[in-house]
Amino acid sequence: MTEQEIIQGLIARDNHITEEFFFVKCRPLFYSVMRSVFDYEVNYDEMVNELYVYLMEDDASKLRHFEYRSSIYIWLKVLAIRFFVKKRSRMIEDRTQETPYEGQGSAVESLSGSIAECDMERLFEAMPTKRYVEVIRRLILEDCEPEVLAQEMNITTANLYNIKRRSIAQLIRIALNDIKEYGK
Repeated sequence: MTEQEIIQGLIARDNHITEEFFFVKCRPLFYSVMRSVFDYEVNYDEMVNELYVYLMEDDASKLRHFEYRSSIYIWLKVLAIRFFVKKRSRMIEDRTQETPYEGQGSAVESLSGSIAECDMERLFEAMPTKRYVEVIRRLILEDCEPEVLAQEMNITTANLYNIKRRSIAQLIRIALNDIKEYGK
């Protein structure tokens, strides 16, 4: 199912698409949001229902204004974190003082990380050379060993470094154009 079909199905209130999207495809994403935003146990169904009501407000205006400049999952994660950070103290009663999730960072750190991730994905989608995107992902973001990646790509390590240099140069050009277009 394409992202356009998902958006149209949600707007049309198609029960099958809505259930599949929110309760199957987005389940890991929403658990990640729960760990990021809430420092107490939250009911998954209640959280999803609150978000669904928010998305459907004003004739589903938020869904209708999705611009497909990033994946729907990244967009939804950023939107959900912002929504729940604003509502968390009023939405779900905090009955315990225990933190059920270990290793939890602050919601602000998680939000800025999600926004950065969304921005990177948008820049990657704008890059015309997908091989360059893969090199940046593997070498820089995933910290893959250059020798391993060179072997996987069936090229020399020296050639990989040249590709990396060109990849970063292309990403910088795309980012500078992005700053001109959208402002900082």
